[in-house]
Amino acid sequence: MRQAGKIVATVLCELQARVKPGITTRELDQLAERIITQSGATPSFKNYQPDGAPYPFPASICASINEEVVHGIPGNRKLKEGDIIKLDTGAFLKGYHADSAITVGVGRISDKAQKLMQVTQDCLAAAILVARKGNRFGDIGAAVQSVAEPRGYAVVREYTSHGVGRELHEGFGLPNIGQAGTGMLLRPGLTIALEPMINEGRYDTKMKKDGWTVTTIDGKMSAQFEHTVVITDGEAEVLTKLDS
Repeated sequence: MRQAGKIVATVLCELQARVKPGITTRELDQLAERIITQSGATPSFKNYQPDGAPYPFPASICASINEEVVHGIPGNRKLKEGDIIKLDTGAFLKGYHADSAITVGVGRISDKAQKLMQVTQDCLAAAILVARKGNRFGDIGAAVQSVAEPRGYAVVREYTSHGVGRELHEGFGLPNIGQAGTGMLLRPGLTIALEPMINEGRYDTKMKKDGWTVTTIDGKMSAQFEHTVVITDGEAEVLTKLDS
């Protein structure tokens, strides 16, 4: 999983560098697939079809813009100055998946958008901090809420963090809300894709007609950051970041 994680981190670094007004989400997807396959891995998302999905996901990344929360399908849409785009991708290598996401501003973005992105990053950092042996699922959700809600943001309920390993979504969903001290015990070796999704307005979402893309119900912006981590005897190890 460490190798898959490094591939995912490399993809997101390259995508972030390419984000600019005028580029299409399909171009970003093509770049991601090229990097993943040239690294000897397989895109985790492409042709993935979980229960309830109307058809297999047709791309190697999810590209979700502004009010789109998750699972946006890449296409001919061009990014515009001031957009924010969530870029989510996964790689499958030697029997294991890794999964990560970032939110990127396109050109000059508003202070409001920048603040939303920073709060969401802070939510992920708080989740990673409490993802430790002896804590519980509820501690992670409570940590996310404790960052987002006092600042006036909403935590998405319908879509969650999740187990990841031999399957892209493996074993459990982990809500990004919770009560500290409750839920499943975190134990060394457990691998989790932590992915808080934070909305500027209400936490409610709706599905677009394509059957995949999820948007905020009120049309306000959403941000997402995600890392795959493994629980250890100490601090969680982040598998989807580049070595500094």
